[in-house]
Amino acid sequence: MHEMFMKLAIEEAKKGQGKTYTNPLVGSVIVSGNEVISQGAHLEFGQAHAEKNAIDLCKTPEKLFNSTLYVTLEPCDHYGKQPPCTAIISNSGIKCVVIGQLDPNPLVSGKGVEKLREQGIQVITGILEKEVRSLNEHYNYFFERQMPFVTLKQAMSADGKISFARRRTQLTQEAASKRVHEERGSYQSILVGSETILTDNPNLLSTNKSPFPPVRIVLDRRGRVLVHPQFNIFKDKTAPVLIFTEAAVNTEQLPGHVEVVSLSKVTIPAVLHALLERTIQSVYVEGGAIIHDAFLASDCWEEIICYMTPTLLGGNSLPAMSSNRETSHLASMKFTEIEKIGEDFRIVGRRE
Repeated sequence: MHEMFMKLAIEEAKKGQGKTYTNPLVGSVIVSGNEVISQGAHLEFGQAHAEKNAIDLCKTPEKLFNSTLYVTLEPCDHYGKQPPCTAIISNSGIKCVVIGQLDPNPLVSGKGVEKLREQGIQVITGILEKEVRSLNEHYNYFFERQMPFVTLKQAMSADGKISFARRRTQLTQEAASKRVHEERGSYQSILVGSETILTDNPNLLSTNKSPFPPVRIVLDRRGRVLVHPQFNIFKDKTAPVLIFTEAAVNTEQLPGHVEVVSLSKVTIPAVLHALLERTIQSVYVEGGAIIHDAFLASDCWEEIICYMTPTLLGGNSLPAMSSNRETSHLASMKFTEIEKIGEDFRIVGRRE
């Protein structure tokens, strides 16, 4: 019975997709006598949490007394943008709370369960935990590993090439390209190297409309892009831009949406630590070849998404990952998804 109602809470949580920013997706269902009397979700960053929405939306508040609340994630017990859910639950008369997953955020973790039990409320945890965790994979990873979730994304030919040597090369067809632009919206940041900006002059935007678009990140050790104010990342103020560099930079002439992060050495661990401090939970790395290899070399990646096209480039075309480092170690991974999109394939692999 618990599993059935938790499945409803999971579906409710999905209503907040793309709108909760750094907050997790959370859904809740209130049950009285095996009857669902209300449902709610966290629908927008900074707005009411799922538990409060479910309680407020209940059309038969008298039935809340001695009812059971099913919620995908542990209720909070602290004041943030919203009051603590534990107090709202206790004041409602709910007597049992069934939780899918404990919250890994140290502000919440374990404290919500403890407070509910102190208030005499029965608490059951771990119901459909695997399914619930999949709602907030990046959020969980960020707090449990203390680093952003990193996905390496590539579009390459069947012979492992990403471009001709001296000119930009569009490999994927329209359907796959559309999927990539949508996919960007599932991450809190999009990262490229300076060569990608200099060669392609991309906007680095998602087609998913959101009040919190992904932060655009450029690794630019020598500061090469900073002398080109005509580039789209400077002209388009739709999303913030972070530029990591070792160069001395005059930031006074840069537009307000651009922040320069000066590091003594631009390394992948140093960049990810800076993103951790800015609470950026996920990174969609679009390359190019040297940047991807730097992530591989630093062992700072979790997933790779490869869009493979039925083409061959050959010759001196650029490989998908490339650098001057000598390698002798295989990075093992497991394919988790293979999907045909138009004429192209989308292949997803996870590190072992």
